[in-house]
Amino acid sequence: MAGLIGRKLGMTQLFNEDGMLVPVTLIQAGPCPVVQVKTDETDGYSAVQLGYGEVKEKHSTRAEVGHAARAELVAAPAVLREFRVADASGYAPGQQVTVEQFEVGQRVKVTGTTKGRGFQGVVKRHGFKGRPASHGHPASRTPGSLGPGTNPSRVIKGRKMAGQMGNKRHTTRNLRVERVDAERNLIFLRGSVPGARNATVLIRTQ
Repeated sequence: MAGLIGRKLGMTQLFNEDGMLVPVTLIQAGPCPVVQVKTDETDGYSAVQLGYGEVKEKHSTRAEVGHAARAELVAAPAVLREFRVADASGYAPGQQVTVEQFEVGQRVKVTGTTKGRGFQGVVKRHGFKGRPASHGHPASRTPGSLGPGTNPSRVIKGRKMAGQMGNKRHTTRNLRVERVDAERNLIFLRGSVPGARNATVLIRTQ
């Protein structure tokens, strides 16, 4: 089973069969056309290249348009992602992959880009406790001493410090499929998914 490319719509909640309120993330996934099929004989491994969305021809390069034309697509996909599969013989260029491949109760993993937080301090970035907050402490959110003074007289690499936070590729695993709406190409996953609203995410099996 190949994965699927989708767009995060946001979070909501629904009631499951037991009447429990479940927080879910709503993702509009697919339909994704198969743009290219890679096999062990031609490429040394088995994979399926899927596309998502469309780009106007004036905004596409000739290489992108030609690559999509081999799969008999009208326009070049806005997103191209490759998914490893055990056997790619069941796929063909131009074939549509939809959310119908997922079932309720199935466990999946979702990959996306986390929200960018900009330059943040150690309290927000790493969860430092901070200094005493009473009596007007002059540096209540600073990291404190960073490195040994005598030996080796420098800051050790990998020290948790202030810096860029977020805007990184992250994968959340073991998310349960709560509902699949094939008519509207929607999939409901229990829990949160990395990324902001309308962000592109990849859904794959465990």
